[in-house]
Amino acid sequence: MSTTALTRALVTSLIEDAVTAPSMHNAQPWTFVSRAGSGVIELHGDDARAMPLEDPDHRALHLGCGAALFNLRVAAAYRGLPAVVRLLPRPEDGWHFADVELRGPYEADSDLVTLHPALARRHTSRFPFTEERIPAEVTDGLRAAALLEGCRLVVPGAWHTDTVMDLVHASELFEAADQAVRAEIAAWTRTGAAGEGPGTEGIPAYAFGPRQYDVTSPVRDFGAPRQVPGRVSARFEKSPQIALLGTVEDTPEEWLRAGQAMQRILLRATLDGLATSLMSQPLEWPELRSDARDPSSTIGFVHMVFRLGYGPQGRATPRRPVSEVLTFD
Repeated sequence: MSTTALTRALVTSLIEDAVTAPSMHNAQPWTFVSRAGSGVIELHGDDARAMPLEDPDHRALHLGCGAALFNLRVAAAYRGLPAVVRLLPRPEDGWHFADVELRGPYEADSDLVTLHPALARRHTSRFPFTEERIPAEVTDGLRAAALLEGCRLVVPGAWHTDTVMDLVHASELFEAADQAVRAEIAAWTRTGAAGEGPGTEGIPAYAFGPRQYDVTSPVRDFGAPRQVPGRVSARFEKSPQIALLGTVEDTPEEWLRAGQAMQRILLRATLDGLATSLMSQPLEWPELRSDARDPSSTIGFVHMVFRLGYGPQGRATPRRPVSEVLTFD
């Protein structure tokens, strides 16, 4: 099957879908290159958007780029284009994450096409969820989504959930005690104060969610310790429903696979009517991350903790214009 002629309009529309992906602190650490005549779109990581204190190995950066890569696959399928993905195609260039070769036309991958409406609907929710339990058939579907990307999703039992939540709260204490880490987080938040970064990136104040009323909140408080006008306090769910995404190995290629699985899970959850947020806090501290896994699980390394439930969906956070992340060659 021949490669597809990638017009500028087509590539731009594909990347508009790709960049709706989540990333750590909404840093959007990706760039794309469209190679004229080859039918290939390259995905590169942007080291200028790395977080040396919270993500020194760039694992979270790879996850965000993997999520954008999955979105690109969904966008291509929606337009009737099969995407052949090669991860880390140039070992000598560790920031060249993937080549996506588009071929077509063809009969679209119906599973990917089904997820396309969720691209615009998926938003991180830092609001309280209800105590309503998620049906087993829904969590089974999320597990299946992870397996399709070569990863595993574990829905922990009571003791494991308690352990992970203890790690979340421990990470809050670590964060509060580290002024440099707090400064790195503050650099990616937007409260309207003078001197902050551009409004097309980072976490805006409206996405902080309410301040926790007690100490049970599983959500990172991007507003602490600053005062955000009009921000209310609220009680969060007493029994958070969480799931852990992991792989057997802990390599850049596995991080990219995990990022794709993360996004497939988030899109599937969105279509299933779930609100979602990501809890990476305990995974950002090496002394806590290893304790997040269940020692009896086949997962060797945990890459993300999902918080799932029923509640407000949250609002869309800003994205950089495609012209800033896409070049044509």
